Amino acid sequence: MIRTFWVGLNGLVATVLIASLVIVASLLGVRGRIYPWAARSWSRWILRATGVTLRVEGVETLSPVRPQIVVSNHQSWYDVFAISASMPKTFHFVAKKELERIPLFGRAWKVAGHISIDRSDRQAAIRSLDDAAARMAAEDAAVVIFPEGTRSPDGALLSFKKGAFMLSRKSGVELHPAAVSGTRSVMPKGSWRVRAGLVTVRYGTPIPAPSGGSVDAAMVAARSAIAALREPGDAPEVRRVDSVQAAQAAARLPRARYRSGGAR
Repeated sequence: MIRTFWVGLNGLVATVLIASLVIVASLLGVRGRIYPWAARSWSRWILRATGVTLRVEGVETLSPVRPQIVVSNHQSWYDVFAISASMPKTFHFVAKKELERIPLFGRAWKVAGHISIDRSDRQAAIRSLDDAAARMAAEDAAVVIFPEGTRSPDGALLSFKKGAFMLSRKSGVELHPAAVSGTRSVMPKGSWRVRAGLVTVRYGTPIPAPSGGSVDAAMVAARSAIAALREPGDAPEVRRVDSVQAAQAAARLPRARYRSGGAR
């Protein structure tokens, strides 16, 4: 309980300081890397206060010179902190609109360019994904989406929603699978108690954007890739994807096409 109180206190201080900085910067018309820097700093602060050791693998597969859609499993609120802390480029999360209602944090979330989805309004959700596509193209940014749509209570992969894959097809932006392991031990769904521990973020090989009717194939390929990237024994995979089906789905995807450009 002492650790949980300490993390809560640090979270409050970090949110007030960093969210205030973000809001003031937006009012002054400041643009650029201050917003992803703020998200990384806030996340690393929380991880340090919790006693989390973060291990990152495959980060070199993320490109600084082209947009990408990062799709990851979701077990805990700490998935957000782990991905934010490990992301080496400009990034925006796509998440439920309710986050905007959190005092101070919600305002900072919005002005930093993260994208809210109103799940009760299909047209509004489509507009939000169009906004995500525009931000990716303008900033060569990564858009981070949890395709399960909610945190898994036992760590097993839930059914994927199509939003990320429809966005990939519409924008032509590749999908980048990622897996977070260890966060469920730090803070499981339904609990406010936190524990120290090791968290691993592992980025995999990009998957080409689907075209035509290959959205379902892209979903199967991404799901298989995420399952394979997780730590062995991290969760009971009671909803395992058949490996033959995944391979067949991946074979139906188009080959990747990359834009050329120098590092920034």
